Amino acid sequence: MLDRVEIPVFSEASPRVRQVGIDRPWIWLAGGWEDMLRAKRVSLGWALIFVAVGAALVGGAAALGAYEAILPLAAGFPLLAPILVIGLYEVSRRIGAGEPVTFATPLAAWRRNAGQIGIMGFVLGFIFLAWMRIATLLFAWFFGATAFSVADFLNQVVLSGANALFLVIGGIIGAFLALVVFAISAVSLPMLLDKETNVFVAIATSVAAVRANPRPMLLWAFLIVSFTGAGLVLGLVGLVLTLPLVAHATWHAYRDLVAVDSPA
Repeated sequence: MLDRVEIPVFSEASPRVRQVGIDRPWIWLAGGWEDMLRAKRVSLGWALIFVAVGAALVGGAAALGAYEAILPLAAGFPLLAPILVIGLYEVSRRIGAGEPVTFATPLAAWRRNAGQIGIMGFVLGFIFLAWMRIATLLFAWFFGATAFSVADFLNQVVLSGANALFLVIGGIIGAFLALVVFAISAVSLPMLLDKETNVFVAIATSVAAVRANPRPMLLWAFLIVSFTGAGLVLGLVGLVLTLPLVAHATWHAYRDLVAVDSPA
C-alpha cells in the first residue's frame, strides 16, 4: 500500500502526497499513451497548433535576424509548457471520468478555477520572460552587438568550442529555472484543474510531492527533458507526439502522487 506523507499545510483542506516507487513514471507514461490514443485527434490536433505557433515564433526571429533569440526560445519552451498543455489535462480528466471528449474540450480547462490557473500562468510567464532577458544579456556579454548570418550563428555560437563557456553558463541557468518550474508545477496545474483550491496550496503540494519522491521525480524530470528534447531536435515536429504524451502522463502522475480521496 502506498504511504502518505504530510505536506506543509495552508488549510485543513490541503491534500497529502504519496510516496511512490521509482517505476511509477513508466506507469504514468503508459497511462498517458493510452489517453493519447483514445483521444488522438484532439491530442495531436492541439499539439499541432502549439507546434505551429512555436515554429512561427522561431521563424519570425530568424526572419528578423534575431538568431540570438532562437536558442532561448527553444530552451525556454519547457518553462511555459505546463500551462500551455493544461487543456490536455482536462482531456485526461474527462477520459478518467468516462465523460465525452471533443476538440473543444481543452478550452473547458480555463473555465475550471480560472482565476487561480491564471495566476499560475502568470508565474510561469514571469519565469519565462526572466529567462529570455537573462539569455539576451548573456548573449550581449559574450558577443556584443555582432550581427550573425545563419551559418555564422551556427558555426560561431552553437558549434564552436571557443564559445563553450557561453553555452555552459546558459545551460546551467536554464537548468536551474527548469528545476524550479518542475518543482512548482509537477502536480500544481492538474490539481488546480481538479480541485477548487488556491495556487499557494497547489504549489506547496507540488514541491512536497517532489521532496517526498526524489528518485521517482528525478526519473520523471529526466523523461520529460528527454521527450521534449527529442521533439525539439526533430525540428519541433516531434513535439506533436511527445508534447501530448507528457501532458497526459502528467495527469496520471498527479492522480498517483496526490491523495485525492478523503483522509483515512
